[in-house]
Amino acid sequence: MRTKIIAGNWKMNKTPKEAVALVKELKELVADATCDVVVCPPAVCLPGVVAEAQGSNIRVGAQNVHFEKSGAFTGEISPDMLKSMEVGYAIIGHSERRQYFGETDETVNKRTIAALAGSLIPIVCVGESLEQREQGITAEIVSMQTKLAFQGISSAYAQMTVIAYEPVWAIGTGKTATADQANEVCAIIRNTIKELYGNDTAQRIRIQYGGSMNAANAAELLAKPDIDGGLIGGASLKAEDFSTIVKAASV
Repeated sequence: MRTKIIAGNWKMNKTPKEAVALVKELKELVADATCDVVVCPPAVCLPGVVAEAQGSNIRVGAQNVHFEKSGAFTGEISPDMLKSMEVGYAIIGHSERRQYFGETDETVNKRTIAALAGSLIPIVCVGESLEQREQGITAEIVSMQTKLAFQGISSAYAQMTVIAYEPVWAIGTGKTATADQANEVCAIIRNTIKELYGNDTAQRIRIQYGGSMNAANAAELLAKPDIDGGLIGGASLKAEDFSTIVKAASV
């Protein structure tokens, strides 16, 4: 059985003080969770959130990580920097990073390799646009993105990685894939991993759904066999809503 994982992507929200307050409220609400719980605040909030989460079952992730250890990369943050703050996860290749900041399949691969080498657990995002879905090429797009993201990565490292299926058309729009649609694409991703590494790795790797999962639809989505958790956007900014999703994953 794969342990479900619920991760909150706070995006560019919360000041350091507000972030600490949210984690403080969240700790009690998710204390009995049987799934993995991760919060990914903005970089400026990481030290305070890590300190507040200590002693709880909440783990902390970053929203990005660079593929070099150091150098002239203004605005970036390295795996070593994150590990020095006791950060354990890093979101890689989110559609907003691809859309607004020039992230490519190549840089997603490089960042994933660097994160794994730096003892971080990558949450690698893949997903199709509305146009691509309407063209009927969802399977080809997510399969290609998955194959390129895992290029040069061993089976052992692949099993440590989390994949988040994030249909671009369902992020921040209020639109959600049906539970069957989401499970179908997660199964396609799992089958792609099977092609790359074999069935054992495919059955071990965790695949989240990340297209506007919320307190109302989480239970139905998480009941599907190939959905192993959620990468939560807006609903992760409210402790009650996020804890409801965590509870749905802890059944």
